Amino acid sequence: MEPDLNGNEETADSKSLAGRLVGAGTDRARRAVGVTGIDQALESAIEEAIVRAVESEAVERSISRIMEGPVIENAVRDAMKSEAVEQAMLEIVDSELTDRLWSRILDSDETQKLIERIAEAPEVRAAIASQGLGLIDDIGRGVARVTRALDFAFERIARRLTFRRKRTTPTDRAGIITRALALSLDGVIINLVMLGSTALIGLLATAVGIDIGDLSGAAYAVGGVAWLGLGSLYLFVFWSLSGQTPGMRFLDIRIEHEGENAIGPKLALRRLVGFWLAAIPFGLGFLGVLLRLDRRGFPDRLGATRVFYINPAGPNQPHLPPVVDPMEEVGKVSPSAEEPEPGPEPVTST
Repeated sequence: MEPDLNGNEETADSKSLAGRLVGAGTDRARRAVGVTGIDQALESAIEEAIVRAVESEAVERSISRIMEGPVIENAVRDAMKSEAVEQAMLEIVDSELTDRLWSRILDSDETQKLIERIAEAPEVRAAIASQGLGLIDDIGRGVARVTRALDFAFERIARRLTFRRKRTTPTDRAGIITRALALSLDGVIINLVMLGSTALIGLLATAVGIDIGDLSGAAYAVGGVAWLGLGSLYLFVFWSLSGQTPGMRFLDIRIEHEGENAIGPKLALRRLVGFWLAAIPFGLGFLGVLLRLDRRGFPDRLGATRVFYINPAGPNQPHLPPVVDPMEEVGKVSPSAEEPEPGPEPVTST
């Protein structure tokens, strides 16, 4: 037996009787509370108190201070640095669910419309065009620097082989290599136009039932004459209007007459006649570009024109500075710099 609070021993019967009395009292109290609705009233009162506490300005200010304070930021930073979060993120990225989501996004009509709208935007097209033109210009300037150096190198070799004195007079006139490459580029353009025209004529002939394979040699002769006519028209138009063909523009050289780059149809025609006359005797009429100090061939002398190196990035595209050898000028002032000094003969555009 165990002593009670007063030190008296408590019997098993008395303990059992006391427990039964307490239990019976608790059950009656619970039933009384349930019958009278006190428990529901207390529950409603507690719920209302919690809602009012959450909606109070004090709680709102407390939550704002917690969100703006360093506690949340530090907790998020620590969580992002944990290996468990990193592993979970990697598993999400590598999961098949992510692949399916990306596939659905990329295959959706909304995504396709967005891509088409971006591609058709004038700003995007203008940016792509400017980048493309800028790349072509950069390539042309690089090639022009190389061909300019080759002009002087081939000139030295030719003058040495013909027992002429080495050049000592600076020049800003275009040499044989740069001109030949520019003419070759123009020839490629003319051939592409001829191929396109020939293909179109072939389609038309097939449509009307004409077999081009049965044409005689006279037809091919006519085709050759047409090629010469197209090439002549090509040179005549570009020379008379701007003093530059596309090939010359790519290599930064220009034809001029007394400072004018638009030489006009009369001089362009004279130069064209001189061009074909110089080409007939195996191109001997162009040797003046290689051997003369003024680098003028027969077409230049007949047309009273000169061909200059120019700086397309400078104001009004001035001539490059005259030099004896561009390789010797590299350590001084680069002749192909973006802002070279204007040449002795200013150009007035029309």
